[in-house]
Amino acid sequence: MLRRLTLRDFAVVSASELEFGPGMTVISGETGAGKSLLVDALGFLSGLRADAGMVRHGAARAELHADFDPADAPAALDWLREQEFDDGQACTLRRTLRADGGSRAWINGRPATLSQLSQLAGLLVEIHGQHEHQALLEKSSQLALLDAFGRHDAPLAAVREAAARWSALLRERDALSRTGDVSERIDWLQHQLGELEREDLRPEALETLVAGHRRHAHAASLIAACDETLSGLSGDDEGPSLERRLQQLRGGLSRERAHEPRLEEVDAMLESAAIQIDEAALLLQRVRDDLDLDPVRFEAMDATLARLHELARKHRVAPEALADTRAAFAAELESLREAGTRLQVLDGEITTAAGAWREAADALGLARAATAGRLSQATTGLIGELGMGGGRFEVALEPVDRDRPDPQGGERVEFLVSANAGQPPRPLRRVASGGELSRVSLAIEVAALGSDAVPTMVFDEVDSGIGGAVAEIVGQKLRALGDSRQVLCVTHLPQVAAQGHAHYRVSKADRDGLTHSAVQRLDAKQRQEELARMLGGVEVSKEARAAAKRLLGNAG
Repeated sequence: MLRRLTLRDFAVVSASELEFGPGMTVISGETGAGKSLLVDALGFLSGLRADAGMVRHGAARAELHADFDPADAPAALDWLREQEFDDGQACTLRRTLRADGGSRAWINGRPATLSQLSQLAGLLVEIHGQHEHQALLEKSSQLALLDAFGRHDAPLAAVREAAARWSALLRERDALSRTGDVSERIDWLQHQLGELEREDLRPEALETLVAGHRRHAHAASLIAACDETLSGLSGDDEGPSLERRLQQLRGGLSRERAHEPRLEEVDAMLESAAIQIDEAALLLQRVRDDLDLDPVRFEAMDATLARLHELARKHRVAPEALADTRAAFAAELESLREAGTRLQVLDGEITTAAGAWREAADALGLARAATAGRLSQATTGLIGELGMGGGRFEVALEPVDRDRPDPQGGERVEFLVSANAGQPPRPLRRVASGGELSRVSLAIEVAALGSDAVPTMVFDEVDSGIGGAVAEIVGQKLRALGDSRQVLCVTHLPQVAAQGHAHYRVSKADRDGLTHSAVQRLDAKQRQEELARMLGGVEVSKEARAAAKRLLGNAG
């Protein structure tokens, strides 16, 4: 529900703030006073193209601000959350129009695009009249209203679910078909896997191979180094072994230990060194015993390592990554083998899914046909009451392509109107008269009362071209609509204005050579006087005041 609308430097309005409540609010005023500017402001806040001509003369920019209570618009709250514009229960739209033709928009204080502004406004307010922004002229809105009127939630959900299933299967088949003939790829993968599976690619096996190859490659020098070291440790004809030499050194120190206690620590170190040398000699002997000059084994390891490096270069990976490459090839091969089988199964599943969608679409189509008849009959009756005697309203169902999944079903909707008897019905968007269009829109909304999810409806000059009893009926229908929706109505007829729950008057005055408009909320006495003016013109007579009082009494 619209709670507040603020205008600044907009057309002839220098500054104005309007508070709105539930029910029906009427806006009246003299011709040229700017009473339709409030509707224009909502249009710009709904994403209409910026118009520099709407900036008040002498001002740099016009500012428009609308504050909504989205409690009655859950779809708008969901949209705010999805688009990350949510701020608790706040819902404010702001837009500036610059004199140079530019504009900017904000949602809940955050910059927004005109597309985002339009999407959100479409969930909050619906404008009917001689304006570009009229949701009922769009086929998508017409279809949504028909489904809401007929309460088609269940069959529509079934169609959407069936369409989603069918679409998913078609996408899967397209993806598999794009791979083309995979036999060559399968043969290539099998050959690559054969090469890789002949090798032991475990990390520990690779480490053992590399270490063994290095040891055999340096076996001769290793043997010579071990022999030389062992010879030095064990001694030869040229001198005693290191162990015997250490014993001799320890013996010489032992004779002097009594004179220097610290020599005992030196003796302990030499004893430990002797033990370490002995252990080193034993380990070195074991290493020497393990070393063997085996050219055949070395050649085998060298050949294996060469094959691994060649495979690594071929697949452009390190030798350590060959195991992962083999696993990837194996997974792809399995997938390609399954793809052929899956393609054969998919055709059957797609046929079944298409049949399920068509069955659900047929059920929805039957429900829509029945609902279209009820809505056509109800709206046609209301059109006659609203001064379009002989007029006719029809809901035409247009079939769509049933060979592709459509989540909206197997048909689209077109609202058709014949304004006068004997004339063929034409699409609603092509109705020439703005007044007729507004009255037809009103009739549709009243006939579908409670079905439209948009909480605020604006009717601009809905009473154009009518008067008398018909005008009173129009007002009564608007008031009835206001029982379940917030209704804003710009009118010049007192019979319509009298039906409002609240009343604003727009007036104009010349100040400093410029025209200024002011908007005033009327109390009971002021309202009676405004209705009398609307009835009697410039000179308000006692009869006009009495008639205004009767209109208000009848409406109350």
